Amino acid sequence: MIDKLEMFIALANERHFGRAAEAVGVTQPSLSGAIRQLEDQLGVQLVYRGSRFQGLTPEGQRVLDWARRIVGDMRALKDEMRSVHAGLSGNLRIGVIPTALPMVAELTGPFTARHPNMRVTILSRTSVEILDGIESLELDAGITYLDNEPLGRVFQTPLYTEFYRFLCAPGTEFAGRDRISWHEMASVPLCLLTSDMQNRRIVNQHLAEAGAKVQAMVESNSTIALVSHVRSGLWASVVPMKLAEMFTGQGLVAIPIVDPEAEHLVGLITTRRDPQTPVLQALIEESARLATRLRR
Repeated sequence: MIDKLEMFIALANERHFGRAAEAVGVTQPSLSGAIRQLEDQLGVQLVYRGSRFQGLTPEGQRVLDWARRIVGDMRALKDEMRSVHAGLSGNLRIGVIPTALPMVAELTGPFTARHPNMRVTILSRTSVEILDGIESLELDAGITYLDNEPLGRVFQTPLYTEFYRFLCAPGTEFAGRDRISWHEMASVPLCLLTSDMQNRRIVNQHLAEAGAKVQAMVESNSTIALVSHVRSGLWASVVPMKLAEMFTGQGLVAIPIVDPEAEHLVGLITTRRDPQTPVLQALIEESARLATRLRR
């Protein structure tokens, strides 16, 4: 039954029989047969069928909720039993908003040092993708904003407060300033993250509140792409302080943004579970230690 539920979750995530079969390492006929057996066992139709996947039935959507709970509990049980005998081991999948990627090693470094049998996979994701990934069991945890948009039923561990910097090349209009207001940036060609990124929505909010009407000339979902455009001297950008710190002293200038000096809380989110799995509990504890170090 657990294997069939795993296949059903994969089908719901991939929305394609072939990709779902590949995700769980079986043939497409085997996956299709398992889904039919699951329907027979439960006495309901789970999937609308045609020449291709056409979605879940209402009963299938309800079964999906239960399947994620059951499979999540089974994985937690396996993790706990494995940790009893061998300590923490396995692969931890963490989704991270792009603006928090510069700090993630401050968490994963000490975590893997304490638990050398753990492997960590860091995936750059939007805040929405992180929530979806945790719900669908494709991610174990996420690092995202805690205070700007609804998070739903997740466990939160605050890490640090994000501040913002105006990033520009030397010799450009505001490069010699020690501060700049949100309103003043309206006169500068900007390159910003794409609108599906929560950081962009935050930046848009503060610009609008300052009465600045800005249309970014260049957009990207990659912070590296933004920095490369700033280096050209043709554009400036608004980036988190931790990202700006990586490039100041390397040919770029980072200027504090005021009126107001905006701040937003970034932290770790995990599935709300009591008790937590040993791996996630260890990650939460490491996150709390990091938050304490960052406050000093």
